[in-house]
Amino acid sequence: MSTQMCRVVELMMRSACCPTIRSRSCLRKTVLVPVGPSGLSVPGAPMLHRRAYSLDSFSSGPVRPTLGTSSQQPHVVRTSSTSALSHRNLSAVAVQLRPPSPRRGSQRGLKENVRHSRVLKESRNFIVDPELAQLVTEHLGPDLQDAKTVIFDCNPGPGVLTRTLLNAGARRVVALECNKSYVHELKELEGQLEVVHCNFFKLDPIGHGNPKPPVMYTDKLFTDLGISEACWTDDVPVKVVGFLPQNNERSILLKMVYALFEQRSIYRYGRIELNLFISESEYLKLMSSPGEMMHYRASSVLWQMSCDIELLHKEPWESFVAPSRQSASAAKSKFPNDHLCLVRLCPRADLFSAGLTPSNSYTLLMMVKQCLAKRKAKLIDRLNLWSPDSGSKLLSEMNMQEDIQTGHVYPEEYLKLFQLMDKSQEFTQSWLYEEILENTQREGRG
Repeated sequence: MSTQMCRVVELMMRSACCPTIRSRSCLRKTVLVPVGPSGLSVPGAPMLHRRAYSLDSFSSGPVRPTLGTSSQQPHVVRTSSTSALSHRNLSAVAVQLRPPSPRRGSQRGLKENVRHSRVLKESRNFIVDPELAQLVTEHLGPDLQDAKTVIFDCNPGPGVLTRTLLNAGARRVVALECNKSYVHELKELEGQLEVVHCNFFKLDPIGHGNPKPPVMYTDKLFTDLGISEACWTDDVPVKVVGFLPQNNERSILLKMVYALFEQRSIYRYGRIELNLFISESEYLKLMSSPGEMMHYRASSVLWQMSCDIELLHKEPWESFVAPSRQSASAAKSKFPNDHLCLVRLCPRADLFSAGLTPSNSYTLLMMVKQCLAKRKAKLIDRLNLWSPDSGSKLLSEMNMQEDIQTGHVYPEEYLKLFQLMDKSQEFTQSWLYEEILENTQREGRG
């Protein structure tokens, strides 16, 4: 009889707590006290410990079942996201995990998420904490409710940030998700949401043909979404938010800044604003100054020259469930790399002025690239190579010393130098031919 009574109590508790936890595992580690025929607890009987655990990405805070005063009926205590995440040694972000099954939705338990992440060969990050999603939404600006503003939410996974954007009144949100399973889940969200099976960071592959999703060409994506080309000096038409893939951050940033100067790819449609989480070490390289010979590269100069760059938020690496090989590679960096940085890259409206155009910008790109290939070389030697005996004249016009090294020249000085060269009849572009031929051959092999 006592066994039957235990079963009855268990079923009653299961019916009481499951509507809140929404999982059959809700009784794990709930305290069940065996009772006798009279309904009283049996003295000395062992207590069955089960615990309910849930990670509700869309609630204001995680739900933690505790025992009520009667020690027989669990009640729910809602804690803040910050305290709960600190208790789990995780805060705002977790690595991408295998997509949850349609039956379970996005309610996979944390321990299972961690276990799955350890065996993944590749990973990506997404937001799971509503408080971080709210912070990111606030940083995107007050114009979210403007009908002209389009938000690209790149690889949102379970859609925590997506839902926060919609709840904040964003008039048009486009979720670009590379995983089919998450695509189906995102389509179930209510609001002004469009979902596209697309990987934003693999737009415009080299070559021709009809790539299959999630690989896509920018023209098709923007045409299907009804987004037209805009004048460069117009307001920002699209704001992009997402995580820069950690395995090739530098190459993606270089590809993007080249496209920006030539107004290709996404920048054909205007001043597209990027709001990206990138590693702290890559951010510090991006913002490196003249004289930092190890990290002052062409990418640094071109991004600083073309965009207003703003650090919006820093999130500790401890907030991530990362594969061991990713952590090991991060530790090798000479720069501090304890955070992921949310960085805004907004193209300057006056970039294409004073002689710089998309058609001649390739000359500037190659000039900067060649100068910073050897950062301890003298700038005058490079100038004289392009136009004999003209280096001294140019440096004199810019009030620069003749022994200055290429790694000590500021981005704005490179831009001014290009403008003087472009106006001068003494300079020939023959020095570009070899570089163009090399790049053409490389793209042909790709």
